[in-house]
Amino acid sequence: MKRYAFWNNKGGTGKTSLCFQAVCFYAAANPDDRILVIDVCPQANLSELFLGGLLNKGSHNLLARQGETARATIGGYFQLRLPSPYSVPAFAPQDYITKPWGYNSFIPENIDLVCGDPLLELQSNAISTLSNTRLPGTDTWAAIVGWLLDFLEPIKDEYDTMFIDANPAFSMYTQIAIATAKELILPVMADDSSRRAIQNAFSLIYGLKLPSEVYAEYAFATKLKNANRDLPLVRAIAKNRLTQYMGPASAYAGVLKSIETDVATLFNTHSAYFSPGGPRYVDIRDFQTTGVVAFAKGCPFFSLQSGRINILGQRVRVNEQYRQDCVEAIEGLAKIL
Repeated sequence: MKRYAFWNNKGGTGKTSLCFQAVCFYAAANPDDRILVIDVCPQANLSELFLGGLLNKGSHNLLARQGETARATIGGYFQLRLPSPYSVPAFAPQDYITKPWGYNSFIPENIDLVCGDPLLELQSNAISTLSNTRLPGTDTWAAIVGWLLDFLEPIKDEYDTMFIDANPAFSMYTQIAIATAKELILPVMADDSSRRAIQNAFSLIYGLKLPSEVYAEYAFATKLKNANRDLPLVRAIAKNRLTQYMGPASAYAGVLKSIETDVATLFNTHSAYFSPGGPRYVDIRDFQTTGVVAFAKGCPFFSLQSGRINILGQRVRVNEQYRQDCVEAIEGLAKIL
């Protein structure tokens, strides 16, 4: 099973919107692939998009799934694991899986979803405490970060590709998500904070440029290697929300060039942390009104109609050329997955 995670240490890079569109495009281009999406984010915005968006009761549908007898979300599965953190209890993964197409006809039928859940924030302290518990003969941290692999084991032959949307904070539930992925897609924007976030990501995941050797023993990379687990590899850098008129001499282009230079330096010195062939780059312009409408409707760009559309009483216009630009950009991202 191919396993991808969309993540960046910085919030606001468009991670969730890119994940939603990329998954839908990938599913449409690969109709025979069976795809599982896991929303490991307490905001659960990705789940709301898949379940209908603002205009088609996405939030209502998500609340309904959270209200099932067996809470049909990632939080429901983690709730099951809290009393049994180091050994796998009897469970049915299907209890936690949602078929988005049944709620949102824009979504390809070969996508299944484990919904996000704000309960993750309440669970976070308990999960962290359990991961730091000392038990003779048990690597408690490794057992915790293996929770999603435990979830996938009974259904590993039912899916070909998995996508995870991970929260920016490097909390335990994010570490669980990243430890489950085989490859990472890192969205960045044309600002210095994105440049620092890329550097932070490599420190957090791979233990590079730590401020002191004291941290090395506790680093994510060290603990994952000690558990004989592979680190995820960087697959792609998605340069997101580029301005429509960003010329080669602009300040924005300069920042993005410096990000590419930083990543190239990392690849030259630590190529083992990248997918074979090195990092892929994709340029994605601002979605503008096209994005606002698509996400309000929970709709991939390839199904969105151009022209004038009513959004909560406001008439807005989706420009066909801008829509096509969005389609081409996401197609470029989906093709490298």
